[in-house]
Order: sequence, then structure tokens, then C-alpha cells
Amino acid sequence: MEKSVPKEKVILGLDPGTNVMGYAIIHSRLSRLSLQQYGVIHLNKYGTHELKLKKIFERVLALVDEYLPDEVALEAPFFGKNVQSMLKLGRAQGVAMSAALYREVPITEYAPKKVKQSVTGNGNASKEQVARMLMMIFNIKEQPRLLDSTDALAVAVCHHYTKGLGKAKVKSWTGFLKENPTRVKVVNRSLK
Repeated sequence: MEKSVPKEKVILGLDPGTNVMGYAIIHSRLSRLSLQQYGVIHLNKYGTHELKLKKIFERVLALVDEYLPDEVALEAPFFGKNVQSMLKLGRAQGVAMSAALYREVPITEYAPKKVKQSVTGNGNASKEQVARMLMMIFNIKEQPRLLDSTDALAVAVCHHYTKGLGKAKVKSWTGFLKENPTRVKVVNRSLK
């Protein structure tokens, strides 16, 4: 028996961090996406790591209570060389997950490469490339100063496509250009 896909969902995307944490809320109706809110939570003003963790829990819980997401998607931490940084980042992610689970909202983690692949068609895309693609998708006029917000938005979009809430129509820039010829301005047609 085929599983029925809900026609409407609210997804909270999170990009956990210990100094800046990105968040984004998107609304998915059938295969159409709309951006409800996105931004960052500034944590570097709090003196201790413990206080930062407390603020992450409070702010994520407030987002869950305000926007009532059906699901939460998080970017999984990437593996770095600094063990202490990885430990702190893992704690930040765990606290964000706990806040969602406290309200019984299901969570899903995505690897950074998977997120980039689902948005741009390239798992090695830069943060700026991801941001530019999202600006086109959601008709955002100005690139945010801190790309943690677009990283969180990318996680939410990745979740939308991965969970079958919408079918990704294109898998690459070439596909996007082919499917959306009027959305991109061609500056120079002759490439030699």
C-alpha cells in the first residue's frame, strides 16, 4: 500500500551553531513552497557555552510554538579537525533537537553535501551558490549578510524534496536553465 503524502506542511529548517544559528520556516502546499520567515539567532553575546545552549533551547522552542511546524530538518555537523569545536557544535545540535522533540515534532538530519545537492545540483557548491539559488527560488531580493539563514533555508528545502513533499524538477544549473528560461538573464551568449 502506497503511503499518502500530506498536501500541506510547515517545515522548520535549522543550521545549528554555537555563535550564530540559522533558522527558516517554509510552507509546503502540494509542490509549491513559500517562505514564512528566516534569519539567525545571535549567540556570541552570551558568555558561557552553557548559557548559549540554554538560549538555543529557548529560541528553538519559541519558533516551534509560534510557527507550529509539522517537521524539523537540521544540518548534521561536518567533521572538522578541532575536537572541542565539534563537541560544542554537537551539543548545540542536540539542544536544538531536544527543543523540537520536547514539543513532539519529528526531526530529520541531513549531511551538508546532501543539502547542497538538493538545492543546487552540486554537493560541493559554496554557501554563496546555495544562497543565490534560494534567492531565485523564493524571489529574495537581497542576499542576507549571514549565510547561516540561507543554510537553514536550504535544509528545509532539502527536507521538502527528500520526503517527497515536492518533486525536484531539476537536478542541476543546466536543468534549471532549461526549465526556467525566463528567470535567468543571459549576459553573453558567445562563450569561446
